[in-house]
Amino acid sequence: MKRSRRGIELKSELEIELMRESSRIVATVLKEIAQRVEPGMTTADLDTYAEQRIREMGATPSFKGYHGFPASICASVNNEVVHGIPSPKKVIRAGDVLKVDTGAYKDGFHGDSCITIAVGKVSPEAERLIRAAEAALYAGIEQVQAGNCLLDIAGAIEDSVKEQGFSVVEDYTGHGVGRKLHEEPAVFNTRTNDLPNVRLKPGMTIAIEPILNAGKRFTRTLKDRWTVVTVDNALSAQFEHTVLVTKEGYEILTDRDRV
Repeated sequence: MKRSRRGIELKSELEIELMRESSRIVATVLKEIAQRVEPGMTTADLDTYAEQRIREMGATPSFKGYHGFPASICASVNNEVVHGIPSPKKVIRAGDVLKVDTGAYKDGFHGDSCITIAVGKVSPEAERLIRAAEAALYAGIEQVQAGNCLLDIAGAIEDSVKEQGFSVVEDYTGHGVGRKLHEEPAVFNTRTNDLPNVRLKPGMTIAIEPILNAGKRFTRTLKDRWTVVTVDNALSAQFEHTVLVTKEGYEILTDRDRV
């Protein structure tokens, strides 16, 4: 593993292969959850299933115990933006917008990904929000190529979201991922001058994760100190992939279509 001047780790071929495996586990679990979820289940049911499957595949849950987080997935429903704690009291209902975020750690490396699931028949606004969030993710991914900069990703995401009339949550960003769940650099979803505009290099592995609100972009954290919600009670949606920068462009390591 090489380290750039800004402390960003560039993975070797062997390390990339290890990340492919941890990311494959994440993709598998999320794909299975998307196929499995139905009204009447609880978010704790999904957490139990995710942890069991992650461990069956020889990995450990990246999230469990991370800064004290008590579960293997974040399960955020409707106006919950991120970091929802699974609970046996939280019943999933038809029409819900369910975000499931998880990570797996195996052989020294993490994979990280998030999906938004429309539970049963959702409202037209919810359906449009979910589609827009996924489109924003792929707009950002399309900018991943050696020589481009992080703000190319951010700008593509911001423009895609604005075109659909939604707002981008600015309180949370994507990040580098590898030996640590969160590494440098921060991967913004809007244009910003807050951090250096890092140029992408082959071997970089980043988690791109736009979060969209149907209303205003502002959020607040609940008393549990984890669950983040929209201030105006509007719906929120999120998608995330772990992406490798290659010499030719990019590889989506957590691609669910490949598992």
